[in-house]
Amino acid sequence: MSSNQLDQLCINTIRTLSIDGVQKAKSGHPGMPMGAASMAYVIWTKFLKHNPSNPQWMNRDRFVLSGGHGSMLLYSLLHLTGYDLSFDELQKFRQLGSKTPGHPEFGHTAGVETTTGPLGQGFSNGIGMAMAQRYLAATFNRPDFPVIDYFVYAICGDGDLMEGVSSEAASLAGHLKLGNVIYLYDDNNISIDGSTALSFTEDVGARFEAYGWHVQTVHDGNDVEKVEKAIRHAQQVTDKPSLIKVKTHIGFGSPNKQDTHDAHGSPLGDDEIRLTKKNYGWDENKIFFIPEEALKHFRQAVENGKKQEEEWNTRFSAYSKAHAEPAATLLNSVKGNYGEAWKNALPVFTAENGTLATREASGKVLAAIAPHLPTMIGGSADLTPSNNTFVKGMENYQPLNYGGRYIRYGVREHAMGSLMNGIALTAGMIPYGGTFLIFSEYMRPPIRLAALMGIRPIYVFTHDSIGLGEDGPTHQPVEQLASLRTIPNITVIRPADANETAQAWKLAIERTNGPVALALTRQKLPLIDRSKYAPAEMTAKGAYILAENSPAPAIILIGTGSELQYALGAYEQMTNEGIKTRIVSMPSWELFERQSKEYRDSVFPHSVKNRLAVEAGVELGWHKYASETITINMFGQSAPYEDLYKHFGFTIDNVLARAKAMLK
Repeated sequence: MSSNQLDQLCINTIRTLSIDGVQKAKSGHPGMPMGAASMAYVIWTKFLKHNPSNPQWMNRDRFVLSGGHGSMLLYSLLHLTGYDLSFDELQKFRQLGSKTPGHPEFGHTAGVETTTGPLGQGFSNGIGMAMAQRYLAATFNRPDFPVIDYFVYAICGDGDLMEGVSSEAASLAGHLKLGNVIYLYDDNNISIDGSTALSFTEDVGARFEAYGWHVQTVHDGNDVEKVEKAIRHAQQVTDKPSLIKVKTHIGFGSPNKQDTHDAHGSPLGDDEIRLTKKNYGWDENKIFFIPEEALKHFRQAVENGKKQEEEWNTRFSAYSKAHAEPAATLLNSVKGNYGEAWKNALPVFTAENGTLATREASGKVLAAIAPHLPTMIGGSADLTPSNNTFVKGMENYQPLNYGGRYIRYGVREHAMGSLMNGIALTAGMIPYGGTFLIFSEYMRPPIRLAALMGIRPIYVFTHDSIGLGEDGPTHQPVEQLASLRTIPNITVIRPADANETAQAWKLAIERTNGPVALALTRQKLPLIDRSKYAPAEMTAKGAYILAENSPAPAIILIGTGSELQYALGAYEQMTNEGIKTRIVSMPSWELFERQSKEYRDSVFPHSVKNRLAVEAGVELGWHKYASETITINMFGQSAPYEDLYKHFGFTIDNVLARAKAMLK
């Protein structure tokens, strides 16, 4: 069999496995794998540096299937090249509990680098991965020891390039001159609604050239040699990310559905499959058929991968001997061993610090711990002075300085969230990024995906309430805390003072299996006197008894963030008046819910029915913990924050009055 014949056999194996998987599931997207099989085959057999026996090898190339609806393409490749994805699992596509869900899921299926499906997210994640690679290479590589030198490959489609997040990410990638990005654009002119001519007629190549990308076009996506040549050329362009426009046919080979939207989101049907397989020169009666010659060719990836990793291990061993300190730091970071120095550096704030906005306290915490966390890399969506996310001495992450630890994301919140996911998917990296809490709305899709993937970006959300004042309701978050709290596996922490803020950062860095959102104030807050009240380390419990004047309180006051001070002031007056009261600081619902039932019941005993929660946000969700609330169920107004707090009832006097009314 000639090499061309073997290539074609392997490509058709990918196509038919994808077709059969979708048909058996009676659900899925066969057209994309049929059209993109040739370019995927070229990437996986001629370029991709990977080890199926060790999917987490540090220096592997990354492959992202941004159009995650074409997941059977990826699953077919993973099985064929020897990953831990069995033939049985391949046939359980989209079934309960299988390793082949409808869209690829990170951490669920070996070899899947990121969860994709929401279009544009994978495209942007890959750029984040490339940014992390550049940082690691600049920080840890040494002359003659390029221990970090991998590429990021992706296949993206029209839908990815229509979504706004990909434009944001592509713009920044072009500015950063990320020559380790090689994306193949599955240019098939079809979307769910029909021809892309209905809505997408721009010159994509010109757009990406304007972004600063290197653009090539392959006019026949089935021409293996031309696809290979284009990728080799892209590898040589080191100062620009590469986009290769590959003209393909959705549903390639289907006599009646090729080049139509009918091939996009539903099975071909038994009759059409038989006709399609006949077109491929395939046995029409065989289902999930893998020719022996094709499997043997694909499985070379197992031995090749082991050899590549062994060669790298030899290189890394020599690097470790020549440069012991950076080698140890890199390995420890990848393993998540950050040592104790950063914890010991956490500041303890005292009365001498005066009143501090929690955003300001956050900046001081970062300044203390960042030097001890060399793979923590930060940034802001053009709000650096407001977010306090920049640490003095940090250098900007730029094309000539990829070792800089501060990323200027520009006004691109959506891309920032997605790029942070790509960075967080790189073992050892801890990304944090800042913006106003209100603009978490722009970041919602990547925040949700971070929670779904169980990865660790840290969001520094400042200006967390009507306390930002004069900017008015467009910038005052009222529903955002509740909105974020509805996302499974996220941890939202709203510290009440500087010391709770320090503890919040400690908890954020220690959490490795989900994102953390810090909600921080613009306005200054008083420091809680910890000689009189519970220690700030109790922040780890999510909610804790700050103080009580009786073991059998008649009422519990609950406060979060900037509103705890009003609940605390009311508690002190009630104590003076002899009213049996408990005050609870509740910076994080999620942390609280992870505590034992015994602990939770000790903070909120069932015997105490009167519970008043105070938070400058909507009341949604609070009635799980409180019988009444002082909250804000409307949009804010433009005014100095002191006036707004009085207007909406966030005062000691109002908390006191409401508490007494409850007791009557």
